[in-house]
Amino acid sequence: MSLREIVATNLRHMRHAKGLSQEELADRAGINRNYVGMLEREEHAATVDMLERIAAILDIDPMEFFRKSS
Repeated sequence: MSLREIVATNLRHMRHAKGLSQEELADRAGINRNYVGMLEREEHAATVDMLERIAAILDIDPMEFFRKSS
């Protein structure tokens, strides 16, 4: 599993766990909703700064994006 896939999967799971739609997360992060979808579909790789911003909204440690689930 690639790192991009791990980040995408974790982002999707964490967003769902918080009960947020892609649009709600994007709105809170001040980014385009399409961007969140692109991250979750592995079509785009987020910058470290963007992951930090999204993590703050999700109230998680940014390192959680990189944890491979067992």
